[in-house]
Amino acid sequence: MNRAELIQDVAGKAGVDPAQATAVLDALAQSIAAVVAGGGEVRIPGFLTAQRVSRPARTGRNPRTGESMEIPAKFVVKLTPGTTLKNAV
Repeated sequence: MNRAELIQDVAGKAGVDPAQATAVLDALAQSIAAVVAGGGEVRIPGFLTAQRVSRPARTGRNPRTGESMEIPAKFVVKLTPGTTLKNAV
């Protein structure tokens, strides 16, 4: 399902027009991104938990040359599915 299909599905289920569904989806994405980028955690019970986690520096290998290289530490987003979502799959 792509973004346009998701918007149509949400609009139909919520009984709103697609423009309103788009606004809600955009606001939700911006809110989650802001909280996670700030180091917080977003929990939607039964659906998912989104959080920022630190990935330490490590030594990797260049796949083209096989040369060893240092991969710097960074933050990544970790999404953990909730029980309801896991059971639906």
